[in-house]
Amino acid sequence: MAEAENQKQLLRLIQEGRLDLFKEELQRDEEMSKEVRWKHYGKSGDTLLHYAARHGHLDVLTHLVEALEMDIEMFNNDYKRPLHEAASMGHRDCVLYLLDKGARIDCLKKADWTPLMMACTRKNVEVIKDLIEHGANPLLKNKDGWNCFHIASREGDPQIIQYLLTVSPSSWNTESKIKRTPLHTAAMHGCFDVAKALLERCPYEPDSRDKCGVTPFMDAIQNGHIDIAQLLLEKHKEGHTSTIQMLLSLGADLHAKDGKSRSALHMACAGQHAACVWLLLQAGLQDSLDNTGTFAWQLAKKPDVLQLFKGINVST
Repeated sequence: MAEAENQKQLLRLIQEGRLDLFKEELQRDEEMSKEVRWKHYGKSGDTLLHYAARHGHLDVLTHLVEALEMDIEMFNNDYKRPLHEAASMGHRDCVLYLLDKGARIDCLKKADWTPLMMACTRKNVEVIKDLIEHGANPLLKNKDGWNCFHIASREGDPQIIQYLLTVSPSSWNTESKIKRTPLHTAAMHGCFDVAKALLERCPYEPDSRDKCGVTPFMDAIQNGHIDIAQLLLEKHKEGHTSTIQMLLSLGADLHAKDGKSRSALHMACAGQHAACVWLLLQAGLQDSLDNTGTFAWQLAKKPDVLQLFKGINVST
């Protein structure tokens, strides 16, 4: 019982970064001082190095490596190394220290995630730069077929996307094991600025489909990201009537609106897509005002689009 309490106390001190008290605890128990060098704790199997790296305590990390001579490549039950922990939490000083000490740059945890992939789950471009400048491979894929660019596209930081495209111009050209591209991911998660950057810098094919037949446009509509759907329409110049039919058959929310209260009808009218307008009106989508006080029909310029509203007795 006393031993368990002592271990909890040590972990608490590491998590809180209280190095002086940690040293005092070890000085009082020589046996424990030897044991902590290789000890794994709890269900996760973390070592003290994992705790120090995760919480960003560089002084503690330094002491564990240099004074206690702990191995920086020790891994937990998920095969995470301390570098994974520091990178995933955005602790740049700990990342740089571990790299300076020779940590393996592309070590893999479970599901084949590298420290760079973990770093891309955070919006910290400096840590990502540090890893790449030390030789991290941005083209490696995890077990689902995602590389770091795919992961960054989900998180939605355009600065990171622009950086990755600069240092690894081909990183955009990737698909997951179910054929989903980074553009699918950005559209699904509503990352407008990233989707815009991808469409400006990457030659994605219009209407690229995953294994389920879903396109980025469909992902945007199904998840209510009308602004991204409109962006895709403008870039790829497609009416997407077949996509709309499929979405309606799948029970997609016909009345979804974006942050400016624009509906799919606003988008179709702005793009002058008569066939899309007709489908949406036939499905029962009513015209409504957006946040600027504009009806969808007011965005229509082409006579064939305007005629659709008159033809079904929609007030203009």
